[in-house]
Amino acid sequence: MSESVEASTVLYIRDIQKLLPHRYPFLLIDRVIEREPEKRVVALKNVSVNEPFFQGHFPGQPVMPGVLIIEAIAQTACVLISDDGGEKIPLFMGIDKARFRRQVVPGDQLRIEVELGQMRRNVCKAHGVVTVDGEKTAEADILATIVDTDAL
Repeated sequence: MSESVEASTVLYIRDIQKLLPHRYPFLLIDRVIEREPEKRVVALKNVSVNEPFFQGHFPGQPVMPGVLIIEAIAQTACVLISDDGGEKIPLFMGIDKARFRRQVVPGDQLRIEVELGQMRRNVCKAHGVVTVDGEKTAEADILATIVDTDAL
């Protein structure tokens, strides 16, 4: 790709991997379809019956764990605030107002929209909403701190 990750609106999996340290089975976003740096981002996650967490949650009635939906929100937020040089990375600090409204099952596609809220020094707050087929599935406010990768 000739254009930088930072300048691109649509990001595919290889672009996302340049911004996030997560890898299978814990990389929970497949594509970014909208991106306004330092404002908002929209990502997609295709939920397959082959996801490893479905083996135990729940056998015969697979449901995506809510905590992983929240993790998908956090990873989407990281795409919004990460630098493409890899020198700084956001670390999850907290969660507020998490609500789950519908189960996520194999075959669903999560649409994860995150808007950046307050940003003070190296701490930022963001609000995420997850929908499936236009129906709100989950939402949460997340808090992250931005650190130098050298400090990890």
